[in-house]
Amino acid sequence: MEKDPTARFYAENAVSYAASSSEPSRYRLGLFLAKLKPGADILELGCGNGRDSAAMIEGGFHVTPTDGTPEMAVEASGRLGIPVKVLRFEDIDMAAAFDGVWANACLLHAPRADLGGIFAKIHTALRPGGVFYASFKAGEREGHDSLGRYYNYPSRNWLRAAYEAMPWAAIEIDENKGGGYDNRPTDWLHVTALKA
Repeated sequence: MEKDPTARFYAENAVSYAASSSEPSRYRLGLFLAKLKPGADILELGCGNGRDSAAMIEGGFHVTPTDGTPEMAVEASGRLGIPVKVLRFEDIDMAAAFDGVWANACLLHAPRADLGGIFAKIHTALRPGGVFYASFKAGEREGHDSLGRYYNYPSRNWLRAAYEAMPWAAIEIDENKGGGYDNRPTDWLHVTALKA
């Protein structure tokens, strides 16, 4: 089966993409980790080159790094010195296994129609009181960027409604302006949800 354009992009550009982003997402990661107990179990989705997993491991957390692209998982494994599992969002099948799920700039590639089911799988994978962080490029409708990658481009209201379909105890959404791999100005949405 032929890879979709987004998966193909990350497969073909794994080495250069991994080399382009070495600094972890310290500010957002710090806010996320502050909500967890020391040594908490964390699942990272779409770990890319492993930079955020490395920072969490250095902080004493028990991290399971994963990526949906085998070539990116190889890059992350080389950086981290541990196996990185290839895990696509739709294949998440754990129950009450993690205190936190970190999904920085990866769920933005999931089709809008699939997000509800993915959120449900993440909710199930979290233990009571678990924390789920994800970030998205803001917009009004689905589309592709100049590199051919698919994005769901949600608005703040659309995203809140998608989260509210699950019984989260709290949902926080904030936004900022930044950039990305394509070096274009980007409006970002950052969502932190707490499981009851």
